[in-house]
Amino acid sequence: MARAISTGTISFGLVSIPVKLYSATQASSGVSFNLLHGKCGSRLKQQYICPVDNEIVSRDDMVKGYEFAKDQYVTFTPEELKLLEEKATQSIEISQFVPRSSVDPLYFDKAYYLGPEKGGEKSYRLLATVMRETDRAAVARYAARGKQYIVMLRPSEAAQGGAGIIMQTLLYADEVRPFAEVPIPNAEVRDAEVSLARQLVDQIASETFNPAEYEDEVRKRILADIERKVAGKEISAVPAPAESGQVIDLMEALKASLAENRSASKAAPEGEAVAAAAPQALERKPARRAGNEPAEDDAGKAKPAPRRRASRG
Repeated sequence: MARAISTGTISFGLVSIPVKLYSATQASSGVSFNLLHGKCGSRLKQQYICPVDNEIVSRDDMVKGYEFAKDQYVTFTPEELKLLEEKATQSIEISQFVPRSSVDPLYFDKAYYLGPEKGGEKSYRLLATVMRETDRAAVARYAARGKQYIVMLRPSEAAQGGAGIIMQTLLYADEVRPFAEVPIPNAEVRDAEVSLARQLVDQIASETFNPAEYEDEVRKRILADIERKVAGKEISAVPAPAESGQVIDLMEALKASLAENRSASKAAPEGEAVAAAAPQALERKPARRAGNEPAEDDAGKAKPAPRRRASRG
């Protein structure tokens, strides 16, 4: 059973819904390594050194400061820093309801599950039902841990009973860089290229995304090598994938991709292969879906189509 990490109250109008907050994600599963002394194998400790006095500074002698100009700082005492923090109200104050599709996932930060507190079951389910039926999400402000967050509440069908609420912390506008900073030169795309590209998309398309079909193969390999190393065995270099010949012509690259997927489909067990158009038809006919089943690769898994800020909250 999940354990609540905090409590809060959703409020809009005169309605108040007591809720509990649960972590929706787990800590990073990346493999980390510690720094050791090469001579004796002892784990190293981090120390802070003053470059002016050239001496180690203990935490008791440290103060926090804000750089307001180049190499110029204003310092704050712990008491002053406490006064700067936002007062935690644990109140999730809804300011508006917006179409769910109007919030760009680019602004998504950290996700939390919300569950009803005792006495708030009916109002909780009512809010989740209304948001689901209207296909809207709630935008709210939430103050916790000395900060103020902008959050989005959205319904989730995955919860028990089919009516749950997810709280997604959002990035502020000034935390997202405008795409206009990215140069995209003009390029002419021909109709024949679009037709072939659409057929390639249809070959590896799926109507749903199943995250369980994907796993971190690199992490698995590293952990396996670590186990070998612990057992006193040597680890060897991973063979580099064979480099395919560079294809300059876009049409040839699209045709080769379609042919490769067609060959993989023929090699798949009966019932899993996806019908593909004949090579001659690829150049003459517009794209057409090849059945309802998703195309699969040699491993029998749906191929992914050709991620992002540090956690807040």
